[in-house]
Amino acid sequence: MIYLTPWDLTIAAGLIILLAITSYMLQLKISRQLLIAASRNIIQLLLIGYLLKFIFHTDNVFILTIIALIMLLVAGFEINARQKYPLKRYTGLKIGTAALFLSSFSMAMITLVIIVSPTPWYSPQYAIPLLGMLLGNTMNGISLGMDKLNQSVYQQRLIIEQRLMLGQDYHEAIKEIRAESIRTGMIPIINSMAIAGLVSLPGMMTGQILSGTPPVEAVKYQILIFFLIATGTGFGIMAAVWMISKRLFDERQRLNFEILVTKK
Repeated sequence: MIYLTPWDLTIAAGLIILLAITSYMLQLKISRQLLIAASRNIIQLLLIGYLLKFIFHTDNVFILTIIALIMLLVAGFEINARQKYPLKRYTGLKIGTAALFLSSFSMAMITLVIIVSPTPWYSPQYAIPLLGMLLGNTMNGISLGMDKLNQSVYQQRLIIEQRLMLGQDYHEAIKEIRAESIRTGMIPIINSMAIAGLVSLPGMMTGQILSGTPPVEAVKYQILIFFLIATGTGFGIMAAVWMISKRLFDERQRLNFEILVTKK
């Protein structure tokens, strides 16, 4: 394995600074955000690098559980923060976190206990990277699906109410909206699987190859990760959409439009 020196990273950081200067000259108004994001990237990754080094040596299931819960809560918060029409009273945060837990954690457990089966099964070297990839990708899909559902309900509220008045129950009134929301959330992972190996080499596979893993073995792991992400994302979006749909209507199947926060 070829190790990177501080000088190597300095060159890469210089390219980011060059991009920020160019953006400033072109008045794109993204220079500040770009530099802040790059600075956060350095700090956060260095911290997690030293933290993982400590966790890998301790092999403590209690510490691993705490880290996993923190990752879950942060991902749930990010899902809710990206909504154009979030649900009131932290409902979106609860639903997003619950959907992530049901999907990502279940996929991670299946992989660790049945498929990969490290010793011990909760080995941080496998559990944390696996859970991180599942949470990150599933979070994107759930966020897109929830955002599409909330926006569509807001924009088509009059149509939904008309359908309810014509005798449809809430399942029928938003059936097409729910289907489109799930499809929207699934598009990124479907696209990623479809172009893998032809247009792009996925990050995990590339990292393993660079670290010396035989290419075929790296491909096997990447296929496994893709399938886990797709399954987790699909079931996670379905769970989130179903839970939101229940809360968008009251016990008399009237549209509870007030639950959506309208951002001006």
